[in-house]
Amino acid sequence: MKLGIVGLPNVGKSTLFNALTGSHAETGSYSNAAVKPNIGQAKVPDERLDWLAEYYKPRKYTPATIDFVDVVGIKKGGGRGNAYLQTIRQVDALVHVVRCFENDEIFLEPMDPAGDAETLSLELILADIELTERRLERATKNAKSGDKKYKREVEMCKALIEHLSDGQPASGFEFTEEDKDILQDGGLLSIKPVIYVANLDEDGMADYENHEGYKALAAIAAEQGAAVLPVAAKFEEDIAGMEAEDAEMFMAELGLTQRGLDRLIKTSYDLLGYISFLTGGEDEVRAWTITRGTKAPQAAGKIHSDLERGFIRAEIVAFEDLKNCGSMAVAKEKGLFRSEGKEYVMADGDVTNIRFNV
Repeated sequence: MKLGIVGLPNVGKSTLFNALTGSHAETGSYSNAAVKPNIGQAKVPDERLDWLAEYYKPRKYTPATIDFVDVVGIKKGGGRGNAYLQTIRQVDALVHVVRCFENDEIFLEPMDPAGDAETLSLELILADIELTERRLERATKNAKSGDKKYKREVEMCKALIEHLSDGQPASGFEFTEEDKDILQDGGLLSIKPVIYVANLDEDGMADYENHEGYKALAAIAAEQGAAVLPVAAKFEEDIAGMEAEDAEMFMAELGLTQRGLDRLIKTSYDLLGYISFLTGGEDEVRAWTITRGTKAPQAAGKIHSDLERGFIRAEIVAFEDLKNCGSMAVAKEKGLFRSEGKEYVMADGDVTNIRFNV
């Protein structure tokens, strides 16, 4: 999974990035920020994988990971000048950090979550117009050969530009199945799923449900079918380097039971329809991220293409069943260890062994 962190200048994007990835990206005023994006990776915490590691005592422990790309703050009115948006064309979803705190030393204006969300949405749309216009130019030249595919692409690009020019995101455009084949994602920004992060200070986080900024952002997210997550980015950055016990103590003061990374991961998986299956043994325990609805052979292909090509069956036990039994032997005795064929749809937490023959 790859997530792009976006937002207006000074809203706490790089602070959140540091908290999520354990990085030390520069934070501060926009004027001092580098244009180059920050890139980092975070391991996905998974208590199920921890349990398997205790059970198997493997030589290698490999959790799932998420890549984060933090781009420079998007300037209001920057429009087509916001060239660094190109660096997040291929992310799976956008994490839009929105200021839900006051700071008279940095901001001349009071917080306006709804206005900020609208501003950034418009900048994404403008960037998509520029991209689609370039694509239209190429398709128009290619269509002179008489190829029907390029003629259809010209029609699609013209209709999409008209749609975007009305201030509507690409996510609201009705692509035909033929359009989707031609588009193949195409790097459109305003088509991507969005997670709004309401960046609050500690006081706001302690009672976020009644915070006016958070409520305004939650209303926008509900209207768009997006996700919303309350986070105190500076607080998360501060506790990221603490010992677990100390971090838990400070989190308890804000009524938090999970760190921001854990909550963002869960929100991301739910939004994108992702689940994890697990493999374990003395060599390695590992989590594999797949899309909900994936069948067993395609899941096997995530491990290695040979496993999908020569797939025979998947030997599976649900993690909770294995944990409750305490061992694989007991799970087998109780009939909870089963063989599944090519039509089996993987479930979250399936502890899996693939039988194959190439």
